[in-house]
Amino acid sequence: MSLTSSDIARIASLARLELAPDESERMLGQINGFFELVERMRAVDTTGIEPLSHPVAAIQDVTLRLADDVASEPNRRELNQRSAPAVENGLFLVPKVIE
Repeated sequence: MSLTSSDIARIASLARLELAPDESERMLGQINGFFELVERMRAVDTTGIEPLSHPVAAIQDVTLRLADDVASEPNRRELNQRSAPAVENGLFLVPKVIE
């Protein structure tokens, strides 16, 4: 996939950008270069290769340090909802905004 100068002009218009002609050409080259890189990456045969959990895992053992999944704050729902104009069953009630 590659873009044309008119594609860049349309994208710039949608983004509300004013690009000078040299900026537009530079942007066209950069974006098309990105698409070329993606196509080259897609062409690589990765059959039988397991995904890495971390990029460095390809060259050394990596142990991810994960925090324990425990609640660190007490439940203060009732205290936090005291100032709410309307609450029902522990949920904030808000006006309907979409019909």
